[in-house]
Amino acid sequence: MKLNVNGHSTYCYTGGKPFDAAQPTVIFIHGVLNDHSVWILQTRSLAHHGWNVLAVDLPGHCRSAGPPCASVEDAARFVIALMDAAGLTQAALVGHSLGSLIALEAAAQAPGRVSHLALVGTAFPMAVSPALLASSLDAPLKALEMVNVFSWSTLAPPPSALGPGTWVYGASMALGRRVLASNTKVNLFHTGFKACNDYTRGAESMREVACPVLFVLGSADQMTPPKAARTLIDQARNAQVVDLPCGHHQMTEAPEPTLAALTAFLKP
Repeated sequence: MKLNVNGHSTYCYTGGKPFDAAQPTVIFIHGVLNDHSVWILQTRSLAHHGWNVLAVDLPGHCRSAGPPCASVEDAARFVIALMDAAGLTQAALVGHSLGSLIALEAAAQAPGRVSHLALVGTAFPMAVSPALLASSLDAPLKALEMVNVFSWSTLAPPPSALGPGTWVYGASMALGRRVLASNTKVNLFHTGFKACNDYTRGAESMREVACPVLFVLGSADQMTPPKAARTLIDQARNAQVVDLPCGHHQMTEAPEPTLAALTAFLKP
């Protein structure tokens, strides 16, 4: 599904189902050097069980046009504009890593329009080491290797994810290279990492969130360790926390438990 958002074509994966304005909607927001495909199991399941699903490619990423958002705040305004373009008065937001900060900020900017907020693999502050930030600009493929070493806690996912025996490190490397190559004008890796590193409103924004909040964290996550989410958990008015035995890619390494957590959280 393509929508015109801020004058640019924006791609949203709908889970294989047509958009139905009569159904509730979940918007999925990916992280750095990812796209809509990282949510494949969760989106398809929800789409076939009564939900509209809009898994977006952020601006300037893969199938979406327009300049990439330079900050979390700008990306949050994009999400709100996406809701306007889809004719949505309200939606649930699910974000991973950088996407979790974007979802958080959108829920703070428009609290009446977000029914549920799910933060997957989140942290605040989401600081990026100076060396990694520099590498993402000067040697992005080397930085991609570093990030993937720290992101995964398994060599192959459960059968319900990408397929039995899939080499998740290799698949993630291939996705990162593809997303990086999808924009020849802007280094999406450095832009995304800088947005994470520069975001300072997390605690303040969480205090402005009016809806229930779900934290889906990985016990072996070395990119955003569970303890790094503590500030946001403490500031949330209505928080639920689910800890999963996995690394930073909860939706792929623990796909069914991640789906179960989201499904239970989104029930009316």
